[in-house]
Amino acid sequence: QVQLAESGGGSVQAGGSLRLSCAASPYAYSRNWVAWFRQAPGKEREGVASITPNDSTRYGDSVKGRFTISRDNSNYTVYLQMNSLKPEDTAMYYCAAGVPYYTGTWHKPDEYNYWGQGTQVTVSS
Repeated sequence: QVQLAESGGGSVQAGGSLRLSCAASPYAYSRNWVAWFRQAPGKEREGVASITPNDSTRYGDSVKGRFTISRDNSNYTVYLQMNSLKPEDTAMYYCAAGVPYYTGTWHKPDEYNYWGQGTQVTVSS
């Protein structure tokens, strides 16, 4: 059974930092890519970052250099460290697990079978 649970969202001022956590079931963690997506009201769901079981990472252009995705094998958790936050980073953030058909499609929501419930991030100016 695949389970994903996000935590760590909250409200922060522009320039601040937050760290999101995605606690995964062992199967989801070891067999799947795990990705972070975000969705703001009225906008499409956007791929933020992904990490493979062998720690290969990918990032969306809007977060490169500011966000870092990582894994902790001791507790089946994937983290998203978010620095230099901007108001446009405000969104619901979701953790997802799956195996993208091509590496170039990692950012597409349809490539992922399993989703968490989301955690809200709000960045004020």
